[in-house]
Amino acid sequence: MCSPEEAALLRLEEVFSATLARINSFVLQPLLEAGHDWKAGCPVYEVTLGRCLPLGGSVGASVNAPEPSDPWGRECLQLLQQLHRSSQQLWEVTEESLHSLQERLRHPDSISLESLLLLHCADRVLQVHLEYIESYTSCVAVQAFQKAVKRRSEYWQGQRKVLQQLLSGMSSEGSVGTALVQALRQPLTHHVHQYVLLLLSLGDTVGERHPTRELLVHAATVFGNLQSFMRQELDQAMATQALWHTLSSRLRDVLCTPAHRLLQDSQDIPVTVTPLRAERVLLFDDALVLLQGHSVHTFDLKLVWVEPGQDRCMFHLLTPEEEFSLCSKDPQCRVAWQWKVTQAVCQTLRGKKDFPVLGAGLELSEPPTCRCGAYTFRAEGRFSQATYEGEWYWGRPHGKGTLKWPDGRNHVGDFCQGLEHGFGIRLVPQASEDKFDCYKCHWREGSMCGYGICEYSTSEVYKGYFQEGLRHGFGVLESTPQTPQPCRYTGHWERGQRSGYGIEEDSDRGERYIGMWQADQRHGPGVMVTQAGVCYQATFQADKMVGPGILLSEDDSLYEGTFTRDLTFVGKGKVTFPNGFTLEGSFGSGAGRGLHIQGVLDTAALPSDPGSTRKRQLGLGVFPVESRWQGVYGPFQDFVQAGCPGDLQEALLGFHVQSSRELRKSQEYLCCERTHPEDHAGRMEDILEELLQHRAPEALQQCLRKALNNSLHPLGKLLRTLMLTFQATYSGIGANKHLQGLAQEEVKQHAQELWAAYRCLLQVALQCKGQAPEEDEDAETRHLWPLKDLTLTTNQRYSLVRDKCFLSATECLQKMIIQHLGAEIHLIRDMMAPIHTGGLYDFLLTALESCYEHIQKEDMRLHRLPSR
Repeated sequence: MCSPEEAALLRLEEVFSATLARINSFVLQPLLEAGHDWKAGCPVYEVTLGRCLPLGGSVGASVNAPEPSDPWGRECLQLLQQLHRSSQQLWEVTEESLHSLQERLRHPDSISLESLLLLHCADRVLQVHLEYIESYTSCVAVQAFQKAVKRRSEYWQGQRKVLQQLLSGMSSEGSVGTALVQALRQPLTHHVHQYVLLLLSLGDTVGERHPTRELLVHAATVFGNLQSFMRQELDQAMATQALWHTLSSRLRDVLCTPAHRLLQDSQDIPVTVTPLRAERVLLFDDALVLLQGHSVHTFDLKLVWVEPGQDRCMFHLLTPEEEFSLCSKDPQCRVAWQWKVTQAVCQTLRGKKDFPVLGAGLELSEPPTCRCGAYTFRAEGRFSQATYEGEWYWGRPHGKGTLKWPDGRNHVGDFCQGLEHGFGIRLVPQASEDKFDCYKCHWREGSMCGYGICEYSTSEVYKGYFQEGLRHGFGVLESTPQTPQPCRYTGHWERGQRSGYGIEEDSDRGERYIGMWQADQRHGPGVMVTQAGVCYQATFQADKMVGPGILLSEDDSLYEGTFTRDLTFVGKGKVTFPNGFTLEGSFGSGAGRGLHIQGVLDTAALPSDPGSTRKRQLGLGVFPVESRWQGVYGPFQDFVQAGCPGDLQEALLGFHVQSSRELRKSQEYLCCERTHPEDHAGRMEDILEELLQHRAPEALQQCLRKALNNSLHPLGKLLRTLMLTFQATYSGIGANKHLQGLAQEEVKQHAQELWAAYRCLLQVALQCKGQAPEEDEDAETRHLWPLKDLTLTTNQRYSLVRDKCFLSATECLQKMIIQHLGAEIHLIRDMMAPIHTGGLYDFLLTALESCYEHIQKEDMRLHRLPSR
């Protein structure tokens, strides 16, 4: 048997379904008709149960009618159309519920109570009601009903009797607009109230252990909460509607939107704003608004942080560009405002209305300090007019985000306390169409600082270090061969200019300059090497040679004196020929006369000692080897002194990008195909642990080989950079026998620095484990190269011979043909004395082997390219 409550529910659904059908026919459809600008005429409607269909059309066909010409009219029409759709859905779910009740009453024995739609789909029914309430309250808030009535006032005056039939207690003197509001509200309010009463009564008829007991309690709770939610929403919509009458038309045009719901007004609970000025404060459910005269200052609640003040009558608010306080006369008013603002912020961040009432959501009632949101900066400054979208913390961009300026600039990366900080990619458009400068760099407090890769619209690429937004430290600037003046600079920079030791290769002239720079010009001692095999050493000032110099030809002829950039001898000088003859005097040239000399030719001089080559080696003693590449060693030393933190590894040691093709692709998509640094901290722990576990000679060799071959290992990164500097100096044009001494010094220094780098990493590893650091080796052990003028035993002399073979091979590294390099390295390994296993010589040879493997890989990659 079915209970009386179930029969009452059936009658309730029948009445509500019929009421919705009448509302649809006599209220919603005429409102939609009034919402159109009927210049082209309007369709004729026929009324069916729950639907109002254009003849020959379908549901929603009225949307295709001509839209109003004014923006407000179009917006009201859209709201009424949405209300019509939600009313249709409400009627459909009511019909479905009615059908389930009818089936239950027809077959009470075979169909259980749980089959009722109101019980097993209570949440679905609730959602349909919520959508209707949202559509209805949006129309109420912007007075859509009153505006639609004005379009057909005569029609609606004649519909008063129909509205009186729909409404109980309607006055004949009230406005038609108010009657429409009541006609769409009263039946729903009554219906939900009856739901709650009947469901509670039905729950009392079943036992505590009845299988439907839990469903009945849940449904009664759901619709009870719906009652509370509906009351709050209707009150907020009516308060919002009343607000517009108190504002000027200018302010109303700015603030009146269907989404706004007024939560608090300073005219109801007084507050003042400091230090900003505001005559009135309005709290909507999505924004805080300060009014001063005709000016409106709106703050998106997603980006408002509430901070309790020390004063009992004041609390602080933080926004992306403003910081101010709301002050009240007594603590109760402050509590009311602070609670409302806090809950409104929480509700906005959740993206949905609190249910059943504001502040009653299941989530925490305190808004999070870390958030995501978008904001366009208005104040003057670097971010002016830029839109930031990403993570925030206490009113500042903090975390990962994107900045976009109106002029086309873009920045994607990490932020800290409102500034670019960490890895970031910036695109800067240039005057040329579709051309950008692309900076993939590490940033510090708003400017580029640390390692970066920058691609310019001029087809130049810079890979190196920055400081305060300028190139500073070691870096390589290279242009493509297709540029009008292709060149490559490898060396040091200071505040954006080439300064210090550096190498420039001019492909057009076939020259390579090795030497000192200042203020972007060659300044100080320098060595010039040409493709013709001629090289010279001179002093430069402001990019020009000054004073005498040394010039060496390919046949070892030596000239000491003054000469011009095009290698013409001028003034006093001396030529020493390979056979020992000398020519000393004054040199000059004239038009059509060639070179003419006034001097003495000495043919009696003895040939020079072949073993004494220092005079024919350029650069020795001019560029201190310890400071030559300090810009490469320095960042590594800073990294080690900082304790090898994983988050600084990229900024100090650089990141690895596979190829320039991927760089171009990353420019298009604002990304960088690099190894991501999220797990660098863990990786560094593993690296340091591995060094501790492999200190024995045999294990150390394998450990170092692995480290030097790994481009992500600190030692591997250091080695790759040192290889880059060596190749930039001594490969190609630089493979000149007169630079062997300079190259030998460099190889020695690099080996010592690599060994020192390993020792420093080992000390850090010991410190991380709380172990005492190892003592430094004595001077003789640390010295990489054999000392001269020592009294040696037979065994020592035998060892020294092998050492000299090792040294000789190192000196010739720059001259070796790549195909023979592997054999030379194997020869050195075979001749090395066993006592050197795990020592400095072994370390150097391991570094050379790693260099060779890198060269092989690069050579194979180049030969695979289509251009090869």
